[in-house]
Amino acid sequence: MTAADARATTVPAIPPLPAPATPAAPAVRFVGDRRAYWRLLVRGAALLAVTLGIYRFWFATDVRRFLWSNTEIANETLEYTGTPYELLIGFLIAIAVLVPIYVAFFVVALSLGPVGQLASVATFPVLAFLGHFAVYRARRYRLTRTVYRGVRCHQGGSALRYAVCAMFWWVLILLSLGLVYPFAQSRLERFKMRHTYYGNLQGRFEGSGFGLFLRGLPMWLLVVGPFAAALTFSIATVDWGKVADAAAAANNASDFINQLETTFPNVYAAIIALSTATTASILMAVILFPVFQAMMLRWWLSGLRFGALTVRSHLRTATIYGAYLRFLWYGFLFGLALSIAGGVLFTSLRVMLAAITERAEITEALGAAFGVAAYVVMMLGYSTIYQGTVKLALWRGGVESVELENAAGLDEVKAEGTPSSAVGEGLADALNVGGF
Repeated sequence: MTAADARATTVPAIPPLPAPATPAAPAVRFVGDRRAYWRLLVRGAALLAVTLGIYRFWFATDVRRFLWSNTEIANETLEYTGTPYELLIGFLIAIAVLVPIYVAFFVVALSLGPVGQLASVATFPVLAFLGHFAVYRARRYRLTRTVYRGVRCHQGGSALRYAVCAMFWWVLILLSLGLVYPFAQSRLERFKMRHTYYGNLQGRFEGSGFGLFLRGLPMWLLVVGPFAAALTFSIATVDWGKVADAAAAANNASDFINQLETTFPNVYAAIIALSTATTASILMAVILFPVFQAMMLRWWLSGLRFGALTVRSHLRTATIYGAYLRFLWYGFLFGLALSIAGGVLFTSLRVMLAAITERAEITEALGAAFGVAAYVVMMLGYSTIYQGTVKLALWRGGVESVELENAAGLDEVKAEGTPSSAVGEGLADALNVGGF
């Protein structure tokens, strides 16, 4: 065999196989149409006005079904199975529970004089406790009406224990001027997620309270810092007890002002400092509130765990700022249109009434009715705009910012859990602490 024949019979080298591609993380998307959601909101607002608020249970159900059914995880959407009749019955039961409590506090306040008035102060902590209890029970209801791949979510744990823990933490939050808030949220979310299940897969929460504290501390300093500094200055430079004694002993206002100028020269500086600091704190709170919301939602989403499933969120603060700017712009246009239309209608109504009757009481009654109707339209309009801009942006932005890791464990979940009562949802609605 010649060298040429040997080369001809040589087997060509096989190129190496390419490395297997890393599987992409399951996509989490919101596929809802914004215009369809606006139509749902406008129709719901109109029916709320016509039915004097009774349609609220159907409206809440429609909104949840829209949001759930348009939230897609790995090409499959969530399903909301709650019904408006459950919400209505739960609300009626909650009212039956709350009315005796309100009546009891009212009777005590009237019958026991000063002691009763002092006892009526307990109304606020009692209602706050019931609010936390309702929030936990309402969360249980919504989870048991949330289905993914035919498997229901559910929640255990004691709502009473959660309410006690929440009240304890909120007392610390108030005493610390909000500094304890990150640690309170971390502990309460751990409690909720520890008792949250998707089928037989238990959830947990791994968000760090200390990490949230460090991220939120600059905002706290900008919001609370000016007021705290002015308050410290006023306490250090003015004896407010003596100021109160001087006010009680003064014969008239001019006498008291003269005493302030001669005896307490720092009072005016303290008042100016407090006023300026309060204005600055309120302004910073308004400006930074979207930053706070974005930070909290990103922190909460990134702390969620179900078994090996890990959630990561990359929510942009600009998304939330954009939502609030749209709300302000749409709200301005709506207010302008409502003012023009209301002025034209009111003027036409007065002219028409003047031509029909000269009785002033009829004119005043119809004018008052027109004012009430205008107020209802205004409130429903701004609520609709807020839901169509800010709330939808929070949901959509949160969903689309999510990345899932180790989601294969969702394929092996077994169905567990049963539907929960809607009484907690009704109680949250009655106490105005409800949500999505």
